[in-house]
Amino acid sequence: MKTTTLRGLGRVAAAGLLGALTALPASAASPIKVGLLLPSSGVFAGLGKDQDISFQMALEDFGDEVGGRKIVLVRADTESKPNSGLAAAKKLILRDRADVLVGVISSGVLGAVRDYVDGAKVPLIVTNAGNDDITGEKCSPWILRSSFSNDQIVREMGPWMARAGYKRVFLMAFDYAGGHQLMDSFRKGFVAAGGEIAGEEYPPLGETKDFGPYLAKLKAAEPDAAFVFFAGGPAIKFVKEYAAFGLKDTVKLAGPGWLTSALYVGKQGADAEGTLSILNYVPSIDSAENKGFQERFRAKHGRDASEFGVAAYDAARLVIEALQATGGATDDRQALVAAMHRVQFNGPRGPFRIDPATNNVIQNIYISEVEKIGDTYGAVVKEVRPNVQDAPNGCSKPF
Repeated sequence: MKTTTLRGLGRVAAAGLLGALTALPASAASPIKVGLLLPSSGVFAGLGKDQDISFQMALEDFGDEVGGRKIVLVRADTESKPNSGLAAAKKLILRDRADVLVGVISSGVLGAVRDYVDGAKVPLIVTNAGNDDITGEKCSPWILRSSFSNDQIVREMGPWMARAGYKRVFLMAFDYAGGHQLMDSFRKGFVAAGGEIAGEEYPPLGETKDFGPYLAKLKAAEPDAAFVFFAGGPAIKFVKEYAAFGLKDTVKLAGPGWLTSALYVGKQGADAEGTLSILNYVPSIDSAENKGFQERFRAKHGRDASEFGVAAYDAARLVIEALQATGGATDDRQALVAAMHRVQFNGPRGPFRIDPATNNVIQNIYISEVEKIGDTYGAVVKEVRPNVQDAPNGCSKPF
């Protein structure tokens, strides 16, 4: 009798537990896991932090729950190293069971994770790395980009500088794929518009401590302008050495906007004044969306948001709006990517949408000049190239 009673009670308890689980509120459903594939250590840790806090701000602005499922962040440190980046991607996919990956600062890391992500069929939204091939010949249906391709950023600048009267330009960038891609894209448009390359130098990446020897060659070439690509600490150092070398007032300095990023143009100060730049975002964009975004970011963090943060902020909005379209469902990943292709909005940088033919972002590109703004310095927009879109460039995706 006891046994029967206990078994009966067990059945009742089990039935009660099942009913209770069925009756739980929707918020108790399994969370949607977004894996942040960013560096929290190493040379690009600052950029990783900027993207992390910007992604979190987007969750506050646009909602961190969809279809009764909470969006939660899981993180893995890429260290900006290819091997570490691949290990981090595997950790997020295999151990954390991430539904979507977001991040990647380094093109080297992106190259390392590309095949694994493609094989795992987990959507990855790239928030920085600009290697042209990833949305070109090596495109994947599972890898989208909310940032830029290298060619997309600079190809408008060559013709613009030629029209502006700069006939002879000297090129300089670190000697690696990204540096060469950016210089090649500028050269193509500049020469086609009648410009002449006065010379070019490619200092070793990670080894160059002094730009003096390269600046001496630049000065000897007597160009009208220099178009260069450096970012982070090297960018701060280059701009200061350029001015100290006496070139600031004689050879116009120009480059992709990371040369004088909002993250550190204040440290460059007056040495950066007058530098021409081209980029997909600057804090001074005159729109209600951008002004509101910057006000909220300054209130939270006491400084301007950067182009790095905006790429992550827009990536978060892309994920949220796609999830809203699927009702929070993530099991059908192809449907989730298709929903991302349909997302369109006006964000801090302007119109944003993903091109289904390449998975690269379609966006405005801004030509700016660094000016003194109050007691600091920043890029002021001079011209806008609207809705800049990449050709497929060899990309052929199965869906």
